[in-house]
Parts: sequence; C-alpha cells; structure tokens
Amino acid sequence: MENSPQIIPIENVPMINGGDDLGKIIHQAISQQGFSLLKDDVVCVAQKIVSKSENRLVALTDVSPSEEAIQLAKETEKDPRLVQLILEESDEILRKKPGVLIVRHRLGIVGANAGIDQSNIDHQGGEHALLLPEDPDASAKQLRMDLQKYSNCNLGVLITDSHNRPWRLGTTGSAIGAAGIQVLDDRRGGSDLYGRELKVTLINRADAIASITTLYMGETTEKIPVAIFRGNIMISETDNAKMINRALEEDLFR
Repeated sequence: MENSPQIIPIENVPMINGGDDLGKIIHQAISQQGFSLLKDDVVCVAQKIVSKSENRLVALTDVSPSEEAIQLAKETEKDPRLVQLILEESDEILRKKPGVLIVRHRLGIVGANAGIDQSNIDHQGGEHALLLPEDPDASAKQLRMDLQKYSNCNLGVLITDSHNRPWRLGTTGSAIGAAGIQVLDDRRGGSDLYGRELKVTLINRADAIASITTLYMGETTEKIPVAIFRGNIMISETDNAKMINRALEEDLFR
C-alpha cells in the first residue's frame, strides 16, 4: 500500500562508549547499510546507547549506600549500592516488596528501579549500573540537530526505553525523550464514526512509534539499538516526552 509505514532496523551500530559522537555514529551506520534519511523520518534510539555516550555508567564500587538504602535493600532483596542509586534518581518510592521496587523517577516516569539497568553493559572491571540520561528530551533535541545536519532534511527523534505497565505482563517500548514530532494527538471534542463527541481520546503517537520500533530493535542480544520509522507523522517543534507523564493530581493509583 502506498505511503504505508516502514520500519528500518539499523544493524551495524558499534558498541558505544562514553563521550562518543552518537549522531555521527548513527549517521555512519545508516549510510553503511545503504540507506539515507528522508524528510519526516523518525529515528528511534535505544536509551542504553544514549546513556552510555553521556557517561551515565556508574561503578558500584564508587557507591556508598545510606542507612535508608541498606534497610530498603533488605526489604527488597537488592544490592544496597543499587538501591542507593535508585533513591538518588527518584522523587518517591511507590511500591516495594522482595524483588520489586517501584519509584517515581525525577523525570516523572513511574517504573521499576528508576530505569537503572545492569544488562548489556560490560562488568569485567567490576559491577556497574547504567542510569537514564540526565535529560532525555535534551538528548533527543541534540541528536535531531546532529542528524539533520548530516541528512539535510527535517527529522523526528525518539529515545526509547522498555517499560512495564500496571495490570499487564511483559515490557513494551516507550518514548522517554522526543524532538521534532507531535507526541500527543488530542482528538477530544471531535466526533466518532456516528457523530458522537469524543471526550477522552488522546492518542500517544510517541509511545506507539517507540513500541513498534522496539519490536524490531529487540531487548536482549539483537544488537540493533537504532531503527527508522518512515511514515505519516505530525511535526512539532515544541512537543517533548515530558508531556506524556500523567499529572500527579490525576494519578488514581497513588
């Protein structure tokens, strides 16, 4: 079908280290695969390589757990040093039990362990943990500027991460950083097929794109941290991923 969305996984992105020029590396990987970025493409980038390039890797030997972290680690059966990092990255502890620690990250994202991950990182020099980017929207904006410079066309950029959802099993891709696309499509006040007024329809385009590209990028050993979403998108120079977070006063799960 003409103008059908297309997903292009980028398979030859090298391992990323702190300080790497991520925009340049992604551009080179796309070119080496024989593709060029086109107007209105959305480049979806896994949070992990963004965090690595921004030096968000922390050696646990450098972490001194507080008394609060030590006690919480006992309750959740986690490493006290990891719990200390979770506390430092979070505004609020929402739920806890053995093996589970749900918090509200300082970015407003609710999830397990403040998004801190220990998978697919090198532990040869001792245990490490990878934190979320300091400001994923700023990271997306910078990547967009860099990639637009190389491609000479207007683009969108999403930084994706894997999240669990209340009442549903398994993870799905979500957007934690966004630049250049309309994140939310507000259909409230419009009409359905039968003329009935839409009162609550708010389409999350950023998470929808992040979710489908995550299927192609994978979440374990696939080594595909970048994918291009090519299809109809709505351009926005002002939207960002912070807009996705539900306001505290609307949180019915608190």
